[in-house]
Amino acid sequence: MIGVIDTEGNCAEWTFPADPGAVRTARGAVRGQLHGWGMESVGDLAALLVSELVTNALRHATGPIGVRLVRPARLEGVLLVEVSDPLPDPPRERAARPDDEGGRGLQLVASSARRWGTRPGGTGKTVWFELAVSD
Repeated sequence: MIGVIDTEGNCAEWTFPADPGAVRTARGAVRGQLHGWGMESVGDLAALLVSELVTNALRHATGPIGVRLVRPARLEGVLLVEVSDPLPDPPRERAARPDDEGGRGLQLVASSARRWGTRPGGTGKTVWFELAVSD
């Protein structure tokens, strides 16, 4: 895991190898950073959603996975979370049947986040979501 926090302390990002252990490590990094920022109110939810998106990246892409947390100065009370991978194809929401073991990650993100979406990147894509932060 490689991690960086910007000089203003409003952005933290990590790069994880495409390894199953990345899910647990990403959850811990997100929780730890949000605790440091005093944003514990969204720590568990952010860690859960990051876990889902990192798991999706592991299943469908090869190569490093990026996780980025941003406290946008222009939007108080909002946390922006981004998960990037080298696969250019955007994820697809699907309707999971009750007996399906997977397929609910994007549904969970869509129902839990204030907003979410995807955007292409230079070498892949980023899935992002916003969470409302309460004091």
